[in-house]
Amino acid sequence: MRPRLRLWGGLRGRLLLALVLTSVVTLGAAAAVVLSPLQQRLRDQSIESLRAAVLAARPRFENALARRGLDRQFALSSEAFELSDQTAGRVLATDLDLTPARGETPPGFLADSESGPPPPQAWLAALRTLRLKETVLNVRGDDVAIGVPLYHDGGVVGAVVARRRLTEVANAVQEVQRALLAAAAVGLLVAVALAVALASTLLRRLGRLRAAALRISAEGPTASMPSDSGHDEVGELARALGGMQEELRRQESARRAFVATASHELRTPQTMLQGTMELLEEDLQDGHVDLTDAQRQVATARRELLRLSTLAEELLDLSRLDAAVPMRSEAVELGELARAVAAEFELRAGEREIALELVPPTGACWGRGDPDAVARVVRILIDNALRYGGGESICVTAAEGGSAATVEVADRGPGVPAEERERIFERFYRGRGRGSEGGFGLGLAIGRELAERMAGTLSLTERPGGGTRFVLSLPRSPGAPSAGERPPDQAAAPAAG
Repeated sequence: MRPRLRLWGGLRGRLLLALVLTSVVTLGAAAAVVLSPLQQRLRDQSIESLRAAVLAARPRFENALARRGLDRQFALSSEAFELSDQTAGRVLATDLDLTPARGETPPGFLADSESGPPPPQAWLAALRTLRLKETVLNVRGDDVAIGVPLYHDGGVVGAVVARRRLTEVANAVQEVQRALLAAAAVGLLVAVALAVALASTLLRRLGRLRAAALRISAEGPTASMPSDSGHDEVGELARALGGMQEELRRQESARRAFVATASHELRTPQTMLQGTMELLEEDLQDGHVDLTDAQRQVATARRELLRLSTLAEELLDLSRLDAAVPMRSEAVELGELARAVAAEFELRAGEREIALELVPPTGACWGRGDPDAVARVVRILIDNALRYGGGESICVTAAEGGSAATVEVADRGPGVPAEERERIFERFYRGRGRGSEGGFGLGLAIGRELAERMAGTLSLTERPGGGTRFVLSLPRSPGAPSAGERPPDQAAAPAAG
């Protein structure tokens, strides 16, 4: 239960918090970007609309002010009421005299669209307009007053003032704020719902993978693995775990095969050596030694010791490869190296009556690699040809061409089936045509890994007329090694046994 609670408080909580914070930050940024400029823009538009309406009405006020008596006041009042209806504000008109002693109603103004004393802001706007003889804008908070001068015969004869409160701007901004708050609430609810749904789906899928990993830990690589067809990161993780499980199965199968093979391969020579030594000991104790039989038993013992030596060498090479022991990179004369390695197998080939032919290169054949590793690969190839070449002749050839230098080991044996030509390079794989020959199935796998670590290749190709042909290809070296490098013929000095 603890892991599930931890996932709930961890991934689920983080996803929920991330989506909610993203929504809050996004809506906050939108409000900051929209509301403040929106309020100012609406204020500017309202003020400009009021100014335009007053300027458009100025000719009518000028005509009305040019009249005399009651007709002038009536005309001014009519124009004030009409402009007030257009602008939804209070409109006042006056001539040059704003003193209240004239007895007009209201005092100082010839016309007013509303009853009551004129507001001080309207007085100030009218006085500034008459004094400056230009359009005046007076803004205090949401209270706006615009004064426009009235002209007659080329001079200022009065002023018209329009005053209004920009309450509709605040109302519009408040409406937008309420809409944004409603949208924010809906967005947060959607974010929470999406976060919960997404987290639940992810946790459910991750929980299945976790349970599968625990089953693999408890039951081994044969435990069942859930399938996940998703094309996201979790699906890729599931497929990666499936691939890991397959690789674990393959390694487990190889390990079991190796244990079975090792127990058999090591037990057989040990049993034969023990039997041989017991027989020789009995003959020596009795004093009746059959020289011919003793020589045969010694030969058998030598053969089994060679077999044990080969198995031990393969295991040592395998451990070095797995430990990634650094390898040298220097010029190697492949012709001399092939000759030295082939000489190690002459006795063994003679005992089996197999012709071991060496075809030297036409000139110096320089490749680049680790001399010991190159010699080891060539030994593996010649040993493999002696074991499985069907007793036919073996040809070892060194050559160079283009950017590569090669060593080729070919035989005229039964060959390798097409379906096994890549599998024989796998660790612990033993081909169907091995016959009575033993081994761990490591030689060719070690050879290919050594070749690849030297930036080369080890490949198997068909030989015209039947048989197999293994080719070790290494990068070509421009020339002989320097004085401090090791001579190539010394690389082959350690015998194969």
